[in-house]
Amino acid sequence: MALHHGTLQIFQNNVGVSDAVLLDPVTEEVFLDNLEKRFEHQQIYTYIGNVVVSVNPYEKLPLYSHAVIEEYRSRNIYELPPHIYAITDEAYRSMRDKNLDQCIIISGESGAGKTEASKVIMQYVAEVSGKGQDIDQVKEQLLQSNPVLEAFGNAKTTRNDNSSRFGKYMDIEFDFKGDPVGGVITNYLLEKSRVATQNSGERSFHIFYQLLQGMDEDRLAELKLVPLANNYSFLNKSGCVEVDTRDDVEDFKVVKNGMEIIGFTTEEIQMVFQLLASILNLGNVEFLARPNADGTDGCDVLNIKVVQDVCHLLGCSLETLVGALIQRTVAVKGDMVKTDLSVGDAMYARDALCKAIYNRLFTWLIKRINDSIKVREDMQSRTKVMGVLDIYGFEVLENNSFEQFIINYCNEKLQQIFIELTLKEEQEEYIKEGIEWIHVDYFNNSVICDLIEKQNLGILALLDEECLRPGNTSDKTFLDKLDDRCAKHPHYESRKCKKNQSDKSLPHDAFRLRHYAGNVLYKISGFLDKNNDLLFRDLSQAMHKCSHKMLKELFPEGNPTESSLKRPATAGSQFKISVTELMKNLSSKNPNYIRCIKPNDSKQPRSLDREIVKHQVRYLGLMENVRVRRAGYAFRQAYPLFLFRYKMLAPETWPYWTSDPKDGVEKILQAQEIPKEEFAFGKTKIFIRNPRLLFDMEQRRRERMHYLATKIRAVWLGYKHQKLYKRMKASQVVISSRFRGYWARKRYLKTKQSVLIIQCYTRGWKARKLLAGMKYEKRVLWANKIIYKYYRGWKVRLQYQPKFRRIAGPKISRFMITALKRKYLLNLRKNLPSMAPVANCEDWPQSPRRLKETSDLLKKIFHRWRCAKYRNKLDEAKKNRLREKMIASNLFRGKKETYQVSVPVPFKGDYVDTSSNIKWQKLYKSTQDAYVVFADNVNKVNRADGKMVSKLLVLSTQAVLVLDPKSLALKYRIPLSMIYKISVSPFKDNLCIFHLHKENGVVASKKGDFIFSTNHLIEVVTKTQMVVQNSVGKPPEVQILPQLHAEFKGSTVEVSFKKTQGEIANGSVKILRKGNRLDIFES
Repeated sequence: MALHHGTLQIFQNNVGVSDAVLLDPVTEEVFLDNLEKRFEHQQIYTYIGNVVVSVNPYEKLPLYSHAVIEEYRSRNIYELPPHIYAITDEAYRSMRDKNLDQCIIISGESGAGKTEASKVIMQYVAEVSGKGQDIDQVKEQLLQSNPVLEAFGNAKTTRNDNSSRFGKYMDIEFDFKGDPVGGVITNYLLEKSRVATQNSGERSFHIFYQLLQGMDEDRLAELKLVPLANNYSFLNKSGCVEVDTRDDVEDFKVVKNGMEIIGFTTEEIQMVFQLLASILNLGNVEFLARPNADGTDGCDVLNIKVVQDVCHLLGCSLETLVGALIQRTVAVKGDMVKTDLSVGDAMYARDALCKAIYNRLFTWLIKRINDSIKVREDMQSRTKVMGVLDIYGFEVLENNSFEQFIINYCNEKLQQIFIELTLKEEQEEYIKEGIEWIHVDYFNNSVICDLIEKQNLGILALLDEECLRPGNTSDKTFLDKLDDRCAKHPHYESRKCKKNQSDKSLPHDAFRLRHYAGNVLYKISGFLDKNNDLLFRDLSQAMHKCSHKMLKELFPEGNPTESSLKRPATAGSQFKISVTELMKNLSSKNPNYIRCIKPNDSKQPRSLDREIVKHQVRYLGLMENVRVRRAGYAFRQAYPLFLFRYKMLAPETWPYWTSDPKDGVEKILQAQEIPKEEFAFGKTKIFIRNPRLLFDMEQRRRERMHYLATKIRAVWLGYKHQKLYKRMKASQVVISSRFRGYWARKRYLKTKQSVLIIQCYTRGWKARKLLAGMKYEKRVLWANKIIYKYYRGWKVRLQYQPKFRRIAGPKISRFMITALKRKYLLNLRKNLPSMAPVANCEDWPQSPRRLKETSDLLKKIFHRWRCAKYRNKLDEAKKNRLREKMIASNLFRGKKETYQVSVPVPFKGDYVDTSSNIKWQKLYKSTQDAYVVFADNVNKVNRADGKMVSKLLVLSTQAVLVLDPKSLALKYRIPLSMIYKISVSPFKDNLCIFHLHKENGVVASKKGDFIFSTNHLIEVVTKTQMVVQNSVGKPPEVQILPQLHAEFKGSTVEVSFKKTQGEIANGSVKILRKGNRLDIFES
């Protein structure tokens, strides 16, 4: 729907006709066509006079924002397109400004949107009324009462996922300023049978599912509940426990928050949850049949644990509750006798108790909410009231029973008061305006109301009589009584009536009433039980004995001290009294109506089923309403409004009319040559008989408006261009004068600038001429002096030339060079660098460019000289250590990662002090290896599997010895001449491989090359190379590669070193031998 851009009149920017009173002709098909056309364009609201017809769109529409509320605020009902806001604003302003109590009656069948309509009304009232802490608190409590009552009173049905299963009337009370100060809620006929049974595909009341899904498991355990609804007999029979359109978890939070805002205490909320849990657990109680000795049927509780849980929640003894469930106390000749109940009777008693607890709990909730939102006593006499009635519409189901009979009775009463109040309003307006009242023929449904409610003769009275009558009574005897008493009534039909004996559509166990909305067939099964609504006295007394604080209040008849034998009022009579009071209440207020229509049964948006809508149009009596409004004059409007809208249709009234508006209206009608029989003049309003005339007036207005718009545009364009021309002419004069002044100034400035330039150039020319003369004079004087000097020099040279030597030039040159060298060498002597051999020569004195080569040569000579001076101071041992370090540097620097760490560590040689070891002294005498160059404990790598064995490695001047570290037993002696190559890896491992020549008779050569792991790898390799060179005369090759080959027991093995990421500890490695491959990993 295109929302309201500015003021939209009732006849503009609307699809179809906004007010059905203006339909022509007035037929049901035309009415349905108009509703369907508007619904397709998302215009879901249509007026019938001051009645709003609302079609449920089943989707969110942008019709309820704050901006839309502000647009409808304080506007005439016909000034904007139809909306619930419009009728609510009209009722609110009439109540506030005219001090007239109002009521808004919302009706329609389940799923038509009644509950949402009541929320929209509450939202509008909350927005337009005043602000303040107390007022906002009252508003919040009134708004929060909706979700609480929805949870306890609404349920999912086949027609509606949020169907109200009770009638609600809320009186909102306002102070003199129009601010809400409180309210009172009245409920009608809660469908308590839904607690125990539901039709297939329906659910029980929302609160049960919200409790099980929304409460945490610990709290549920306290209530003796488990989370899933399928575990409870009252909830799992219908086959529906979840609804896609509802979030039970979130709804439970909203309900609990709403109860807290309304003012429920934590203890009260807990007590409510205990009663709900008790109902669910009672539904799971099962009975086992038991025959009695006297031949009667009895029963026992099958699952006593469930009853114990209920007793825990309610605070009663197990014996009392079980006895009340399976036995009944009957008064026989003044004596109280207990009789056993059969399984069927026990289940009936159980269900009746659950329904009674829930029904009375719901009534207590209403009372508790009323206590919180009631008006303060000091303001009760100064309040105004706006009532909102949200009640079930006319119901015709496949099987209609007592509930549908009661609901349809209520709708008959509402239709009666609706027609009466509408006719009364019409008649009062005619009399007020001095228009002759025209009699209206309409269907007066008071005859049906009398059939149902007439004292002693109505159906309700006969039903109560049958319930109270002693003897054998049943639904069949009730139907016989109806056939006997009502057979001649024109609106009652039964198979036993003579007029319907051949009507096979009438079953023998039903009767049919001809309601204002159509015929409804009622099955009599259950009428007496539902009307009696009896609860066994034993159950009432058991509930009253419970320690649960609410039960004593909910079951006052269970108090033995106040027990009465008087039979409680029947459900029908109670409802009749409630409806009578409701009718009195509505009659005392100014009524406003909202008729809600469900477009389809599948709850699909933008889909309208004409048959379903036609069915509801008839049941709501909408066509009757249109005919009543159309009787006599279809349209009426105040003279000033009519004159303002149509003043362009008469020359006398356009554009202004300053006389009486009524005379202006008369001029308009005369100018348009409207026949006098088509309208009538009231005191303040013009009355138009036929809607066609109104549409013709609108068409003429549109044509005239188009002509006037064209004329106004022409005049406006002429005025606009004339004004533009005058402005352009005035602008031209200004521009011309400004331009002439600008041009004159520009020429003057240009002339002035030219004169200044000429002056500058003239003065410059004169200055340059003078300067040139002065420069010429100066050059003449300078030339004169130069010529004189050269002349004197020539004279002197001419005189002394014979006395000069020809070699004077080279001598002077040599003298200068010698002086330069002497100066440099003296400066060098004073600034020589440090004598330390490790110090660099960066601070060497800078030399002249001519002596650069000499300076570099002197720097080298100086460094060698100071190193020689340092060496001369060293003893032979230090010289040898330095020589070893030099050789190590040549071998490993930049090639082995562990070399840098070994540089500052001196080579010790004998790490195990072999010279003092007696076993060694005995050994070297036999091997002639007296001089030990290196000795340390090492790990020898096994050639077969890579495992390491601790050994003592001794390097002498003759051989390499491998000894047992403890006994110093000789394992291998490798002559130095056999070592031709030593291999290491470039990584951080401590492994070295000694490659040996093959020699016959030497055990070591048969084994192959040796692999040792030593913490002094750099030292052992360096010293081995030195002693081999001294012994053999040729140093062994030192090979540093990650991959190399070795000879193990006659076979060549590829040795591969593999580096890992990160740091390793002490050169530890992992060695794996696989065939002819030996992999060494850093670990």
